[in-house]
Amino acid sequence: MTIQEKFDLKGKTAVITGGSGLLGAEFCRTMAEAGANVVVADIAEVAAKETAQALLDAGYAATGLALDVTKQNSVNALVDATLKEFGSLDILVNSAALDPKFDAAASSKGIAPGAFENYPLEDFKAAVDVNLTGMFLITQACVKQMVAQGKKGSIINICSTYGLNGPDQRLYLNDDGSRVAFKPVYYTTTKAGVVGFTKYLAAYYAGTEIRVNALTPGGVFNDHNDTFNRKYSEKTIMGRMAHKDEMNGALLFLASEASSYMTGNNVIVDGGWTAW
Repeated sequence: MTIQEKFDLKGKTAVITGGSGLLGAEFCRTMAEAGANVVVADIAEVAAKETAQALLDAGYAATGLALDVTKQNSVNALVDATLKEFGSLDILVNSAALDPKFDAAASSKGIAPGAFENYPLEDFKAAVDVNLTGMFLITQACVKQMVAQGKKGSIINICSTYGLNGPDQRLYLNDDGSRVAFKPVYYTTTKAGVVGFTKYLAAYYAGTEIRVNALTPGGVFNDHNDTFNRKYSEKTIMGRMAHKDEMNGALLFLASEASSYMTGNNVIVDGGWTAW
C-alpha cells in the first residue's frame, strides 16, 4: 500500500459530531476531501444541512443531520439515518462539546464570570451531559455498528490542552489587571475525562480492528481580542494561536490507515504549548 493509499478514505463513512462548528466544519471537509461519505451531525440542524450542502456543491458525498448527543433517541436516529444513506459507519469524530459559558448574572453580583466558588451547579451538569455523557452515548451507538460490520473502525475524540494542564487564568486578565473571566471548572474536568474515555475504549476493544485515539488541539484563533491573542501566543513555542485548518492533517492521520498501529494515544497539536 502506498502512502497515498494509506490516507485514502474512499468507501468509508465518517460521522462528525459538532460538525458545523469552527473545527467540526473543517473536519467534515477533510474527511470529504479524503474520499469519505460525510455525516455532518449537529444540534443546530440548519447549520448541519448548510455545511453538508457546501460539500455536496463541491462534488462530495455528504448529508446533514440533527443530533442531540444527550438524547438516546436522537443518537439512535442518527445511526439509523447514516446506515440508510450510506450503508456503513466506519469513522466517528467526537467533536461536539459545550464552549465555555459563563454565568451571565455573575458580573451583576460583583463576581468574575466562571469563578469556581460560585459556579452554577446546573451549568456544570449541563457541560458533563454534553462533553462526557454525550460522547459516551454517541460512541456506544456507533461502535455497535462497527462491531456488527466486523471491519476496521476508527474513533477520534477531540480533547483540549486544558484537559492535560490546568488553565492559566492570567490569560483572562486585561492589561490593567482587571479580570474578564475565569476559564470554568467544567472544561478541564470534562476534557480530562475524554482522555480517560479514550484509553478505556482502546483497551476494551483490544483484539479487534477498532482503534480509539484522541486529538488535542491547542488554542485556535477565532476572533479573539488582541490582548488574549498576544498573551496566549507568548505561551506557545511557535508564538501564535493555531489556524482553524491546522488540526486537519492530524485528524486524517488518525482516521486513516496511516495510523494503523495507533490506539489509545493522544495526538497533541498545540504549537508547543505543553512542551515547556
